[in-house]
Amino acid sequence: MNQTPPSAHDWTGALARAHAHAPYLSRALDRLPNLTALLASGEGEAALTWAKSAGDGASDVATALRREKQALALALAIGDLAGAFPLLQVTGALSDFADRALDAAITAGIRRRAPDFDPTAQPTGFLALTLGKHGARELNYSSDIDPILLYDPALLPRRERDEPGEAAQRVARTVVETLSSVTAEGYVFRVDLRLRPASEVSPLAISVDAALTHYETSALAWERAAFIRARACAGDIGAGQRFLDAIRPFVWRRSLDFGAIADIGRLTLRIRDSARGMAEAGPWFDLKKGRGGIREIEFYAQIHQLIHGGRNPDLRLRGTRATLDALAQAGLIGADTALLLGESYDRLRTIEHRLQMVQDQQTHALPATAEALDNVARLDGLPDGAALVAQVAAITARVGDLYDGLIHAHAATDCGRTRSAEPLAETVAKLGFADPEATAERVEGWTSGRMRALRSDAARSAFEAIRGDLLAALAASPEPQQALARWERLLDNLPSAINLFRLLEARPGLTVRLAHILGLAPPLADALARRADLLDPLIDASALDLPGEVPELVQELSRFEAGADYEQVLDTVRRKVGEWRFALGVQLIEGTRDPIAIGAAMARVAQAACRVLTDAATAEFRHNHGSVPGGELLIVALGRFGGGVLTHASDLDIVFLFTGNFDRESDGRRPIGATLYFNRLSQRVIAALSAPTAEGALFEIDTRLRPSGEQGPPAASIESFARYQREQAWTWEHMALARARPIYGSPQGQGAVCETVREVLTKPRDPAKLKADVLEMRATMARHKPPQGPLDIKLARGGLVDLEFLVHYLQLREGVGLEPELGSAVAALAAAALVPPALAEAQAVLTRFLVAARLLAPDSHVPPIAARQALARSCACGDWDVLLASLAAARAVVRAAWADAFGEELEIA
Repeated sequence: MNQTPPSAHDWTGALARAHAHAPYLSRALDRLPNLTALLASGEGEAALTWAKSAGDGASDVATALRREKQALALALAIGDLAGAFPLLQVTGALSDFADRALDAAITAGIRRRAPDFDPTAQPTGFLALTLGKHGARELNYSSDIDPILLYDPALLPRRERDEPGEAAQRVARTVVETLSSVTAEGYVFRVDLRLRPASEVSPLAISVDAALTHYETSALAWERAAFIRARACAGDIGAGQRFLDAIRPFVWRRSLDFGAIADIGRLTLRIRDSARGMAEAGPWFDLKKGRGGIREIEFYAQIHQLIHGGRNPDLRLRGTRATLDALAQAGLIGADTALLLGESYDRLRTIEHRLQMVQDQQTHALPATAEALDNVARLDGLPDGAALVAQVAAITARVGDLYDGLIHAHAATDCGRTRSAEPLAETVAKLGFADPEATAERVEGWTSGRMRALRSDAARSAFEAIRGDLLAALAASPEPQQALARWERLLDNLPSAINLFRLLEARPGLTVRLAHILGLAPPLADALARRADLLDPLIDASALDLPGEVPELVQELSRFEAGADYEQVLDTVRRKVGEWRFALGVQLIEGTRDPIAIGAAMARVAQAACRVLTDAATAEFRHNHGSVPGGELLIVALGRFGGGVLTHASDLDIVFLFTGNFDRESDGRRPIGATLYFNRLSQRVIAALSAPTAEGALFEIDTRLRPSGEQGPPAASIESFARYQREQAWTWEHMALARARPIYGSPQGQGAVCETVREVLTKPRDPAKLKADVLEMRATMARHKPPQGPLDIKLARGGLVDLEFLVHYLQLREGVGLEPELGSAVAALAAAALVPPALAEAQAVLTRFLVAARLLAPDSHVPPIAARQALARSCACGDWDVLLASLAAARAVVRAAWADAFGEELEIA
């Protein structure tokens, strides 16, 4: 924490201003001469230490806390006025004292009901949660505290005859009395318990189970925002933290909740309406509640946390300035915005403290008279009240404008669109739907109670707010009837859709994109029907950037919540990978990226997921079995995965290998032999990559290319793998090996794999036998796996399979172009004059079409007109006819190269 340089610390001026302008501080200076002497000599840290011991020797807890509070308040105030204590030091020290005070009051309360309780022991069964500024360690100079008091009936110390609930209420009353009663020594804190669940009917202390039920079933939106800054602060801290962990899904929802954000917008308007002088700074202006004031800066940060914190744990911070900085770091707000709001917050909080120092009053409003304004200004070091008002006016005007823009951007209003009075059939007809009467009846049927997602009044109300825009977007989509049917299926699959409706209301442009997806891409529509929250990340333009390189993606996938268990890790990876794949699909159908770049990005995502989940599965496995000394698991990618370009329909072809001495045993509490160890670990990894969880499935895994075949164990030692490849492998297995790429393991282990692969691929071969084997395999494949439709550019003769067979044949025959990525291999073969240069472009054309067609024509048949246009656009062709001509030309190049290499013509169906 950067402090003001010592030369700027004005202790003498601070004491003079306190005596002249703050009666509360002046009285405290007179009552505490020893502390005053330390402050006068500029010994700020010594003054704080003295203040913390001011209650030593007091006859009871209440007196001790009051004496410490008065001394601490004085030391902090003078240090603040002197410029020696930064704002966060002041608020942090006040918050830490509040924690200590609550803890002492709870211990006193328990001791009163259970005299045998050891006052030096940590209390069990009774705890205090703190929210708001206290939770953020940002307490005001003269602040109330707003704890939530909870108890565990099974653990609360009490007399044997006491009923737990009644004992807890007595402890709670003691806490309030100890802290807030005004005595000759003053008070400690005013205690406000109105933030507890259902405060109008609930007791002062609530059982943990009752509180959990409330937050899981009936809590309001403002309670979510309040719990952003919640922490366990006193009493049974461990139990408090477990409680907060349990309600984390209530606070940090994975799905965006624009309804909650709209509620905050409406709450803002009510707060402004209730704040005197809210229109502009001046007498009575409320620094906390007025337009552009403290609360709006806090809400600005919290709204972004509500939107993005469920997906980004880095944003789950309590402090306002820290949150603003994190939002800027994440690119969610500009660095200049974070700086402006942060500095404005600090200055408004400082002025708020000056107001409270005068008479130790919990006030946030500028004084009503010019004389009182001048007094506060001079306490702060300004010349007069006019200068103070000018500062506040400039700050709040800028903040108010920023906050208004945020609310208008994110929150739906109550006075927006209303349902048209005209019959739905007429509306549908005007939009251009076929058979308007049937379509209108179908739409009306959605709210008839048949669909779970539309059974509640809240859901129907939220749907009505978007119905007009939704129908217009569906009608304007490339395939209106298909889009309508897929929307209906999506609704039918969702248990709740309120968040989806509110998201679409808050982001009308997303409604258009949704209709586009539903009309064009069946696989993406199916994904949405399983997880409507896949739309959520699309509110951020950066979601349509290509994912980065593998190390960056590994880091992103490894951002688990604190304490995440194995199942939560699996869910986190599935959720994030699903979002990336969906966003890549959107980019593809919108024609914003080259499909080859999208396929490469999907391969990077898959590789990163393999790394993270293999690490997780290995750590879980080691818990029981330890490690095999000197051994490690290696993963080798083959096929399209090895080649680094996947489609949305691709399996992951992988082979598991392991290194080390297979005669050794693992060193865990349940040791097993190395071979069994790595085979079981491989099975765990396969399950981690493929087993469905609460977040759905991830990848289909194909390990059939392993040496032992489909029926054998999944993993082999690298030595047995090399021996098999040298002595027993079929030609087709060496062709598959041409696209082998190690993706997991140490650099040494991966290097060993690459050395083995190169040795096998470059060994001398009989060209005639190689040619015969390749031709026989391709003929067998053509008989057993014919093209699935006219657009099956993979299996059609002259398509990608023929091109791959040709490339692998030449790689094995010549030992040239041994690159797993097909484009690079073709380029190397062309450079060696083994294939025509035109084959490189043919490969790109066919690959580009394959990646795009897996979304836009997944059944390999000619899709509707709109999907044809999207396919042409994705493949950088002017129209469908140009695309067909491009594909035909590419296949002709492949056929010509095939004829040149094999001396036979390909049969064209």
